[in-house]
Amino acid sequence: MGERRPRAVRVLLIQNNAPLAHALRTGLEPEGFHIEPAFDGRSGLRRALDGDYDLIVLDVLLHGLSGYEMCSRIRAAGRTTPMLILSAKNGEHDIARGLESGADDYLVTPFAFVVLVARLRALMRRSGQQAPAGWLVGDLRGDPASMRVWRGEIEVELTAKEFSVLACLAEKPGRVVTKPEIIDRIWEKSSGRHPNVVEVYVSSLRRKIDAPVRQTSIVTVRGAGYKLVSRKQAVARYTATSVSAPS
Repeated sequence: MGERRPRAVRVLLIQNNAPLAHALRTGLEPEGFHIEPAFDGRSGLRRALDGDYDLIVLDVLLHGLSGYEMCSRIRAAGRTTPMLILSAKNGEHDIARGLESGADDYLVTPFAFVVLVARLRALMRRSGQQAPAGWLVGDLRGDPASMRVWRGEIEVELTAKEFSVLACLAEKPGRVVTKPEIIDRIWEKSSGRHPNVVEVYVSSLRRKIDAPVRQTSIVTVRGAGYKLVSRKQAVARYTATSVSAPS
């Protein structure tokens, strides 16, 4: 079989701000991180102690329990899960307190998204964990770390949004992904994006990854959405369609 689904990195995100939590989830999941949110300090602490997470990302100003106290309790319980504090509190004493309470890193908001991703991957390397794995569907492979894609041995140049749309399909190879699902993952729900914007990016992807090699990787499922398939699946689908077509 030429297809595999990479194991996503489990991230516990503890954040009061629901829109920010959604934006982080939307941005991080195409990079190979699976986000599980908690919206207050006490529930976040319970999940941190009971769950098996690869990373914890938390704010300082949380309802019920501060991020500083949470870090201290997690470390006191013997948990070594890498933790990154993401906070608007940017004073030197705030940062020092966060690191002294047990956090491994501290990133001040607003931040560049690419920096957040790099910090999370650095934490994983330091803890001996592996970074998010790439994906492979037929001879099409992608690397979330560098946002690069290859068709066989030839690299295909994609924009960041094109890569994100392709990665969204690659997470469920051979399965239908709807337009609303893609928009929800890549754009904010409140952005008002029309579903037709997905068609624009899919059309661009087909020109870049399929047309040059005369293959079909992105299949339209009418009334449902799109799915990413291998060449073998595409040929099988075409043959089945041809056989069943009326003469």
